Amino acid sequence: MAKWIEGNGQYKDVVVSTRIRIARNLDNYRFPHKMSVEESERLTQEILDVMKNIPSDVSYKFYKINALTLTDRIAYIEEHLISPGLIQKPDHSSFLLRDDEKATIMINEEDHLRIQVLLPGLNFEEGWNGINQIDDFLEGYLEYAYDDRFGYLTACPTNVGTGLRVSAMVHIPCLSMIGHVDDMIRGFNKIGLTVRGIYGEGTEAAGDLYQISNQVTLGEDEEEIIRKLKNVIYQIINKERYVRDDLLKKKRYEIEDKIFRSYGLLKYARKISSKEAMKHLSNVRLGKEMGIIKDMEFKQIESLMIEIQPGSIQRIFKRELDDNERDIMRAKHIREKI
Repeated sequence: MAKWIEGNGQYKDVVVSTRIRIARNLDNYRFPHKMSVEESERLTQEILDVMKNIPSDVSYKFYKINALTLTDRIAYIEEHLISPGLIQKPDHSSFLLRDDEKATIMINEEDHLRIQVLLPGLNFEEGWNGINQIDDFLEGYLEYAYDDRFGYLTACPTNVGTGLRVSAMVHIPCLSMIGHVDDMIRGFNKIGLTVRGIYGEGTEAAGDLYQISNQVTLGEDEEEIIRKLKNVIYQIINKERYVRDDLLKKKRYEIEDKIFRSYGLLKYARKISSKEAMKHLSNVRLGKEMGIIKDMEFKQIESLMIEIQPGSIQRIFKRELDDNERDIMRAKHIREKI
C-alpha cells in the first residue's frame, strides 16, 4: 500500500487526495531543457549538499531516474509520488522521497525543483503548511530565480508568479452517471481552474477520478488560490452527495445491482485489464460511499486502484509481465485482496 494513503482526511467519500506543488528554479543555472548532463549533475549535488542540513527527525531517500528500472519509474508515477514528466530525461532527473511518502522533491523535471506534498482526503491546510516548511528550508540555502514584478520565474509561463499548483483528486461517479462532468469542466475553465486525469496534465480520467487544480499562478497570492479551489471542491462534494442520495432513493435496485455485479466480478475474475478493473473498483468505491459495501475500507480500494496499474502489478510480482500475464496476475492480486 502506498504510504500516503494511510492517515485521515476530510470528506473521504468524495475526495481521494490533496496535492500541493510548487515550482522553483535556481538563479545561477539554465532551465532544465537547456542544461547539459554535467550542469544537471552539479545542480543535483548542490541540492543534496543542502539536504544534509535537514533536521535529524526528517529523512529523505534519494533516487536517480536512470538508476531505476522502467517498471519502478512507472510504479512511482502510478503511486502519484513523481510526475510523468520527471522520467522524460532520465540522465538529468532525480528525486528525494520523504520516508512517509507524503513529500517529494523532484529535481530537473520541467523546473529545477518541483516540490509536492500529497495527503489523503481534503487537507489543504496541512498540505500548505508542510510545503511551506520544505520551501523555507531550501530557500534558506539556495538562491531562487525571483523577480520583484513577476514573482518566482519558471520554465513555463503558466507557472510564473507563485509557482503554485493546488489540486484535489475527486471521485464523482454519480455526477458522471447523470452526464454533468463535461458541463462542470467547461464551467471550471471559465474561472481559471482545470480538470485533468489521474496522473495530471495530458492523462485521461479513469475510474471516475478527476484531478481539479488551479490554472493561474500569476496575480493571485497563495492563500487566495487555495481558498478559491477549496470553495469549488466543497461545491463538488455537495453536488456528488446530493445526486448520490437522489439516485439511491429513485434507483436503489439498479444501483445495488451495478455495485454488486462489480464486486462479484472483482472477487472471482481470472483475467482483467487495468481499465476494466478501474471501472469496477469505482463502482465498489461508490458502494462504500453509499453504505452498501460494508467489508472494504476506502484506503483498501484506493490502494488497489494503484496496485493494479501496469508498473505496480509487475513490481508486486517482481518480474516483467506481458499484457496477457498482467491481466491474469492483476485478477489474482484483486481476488487475494478482496
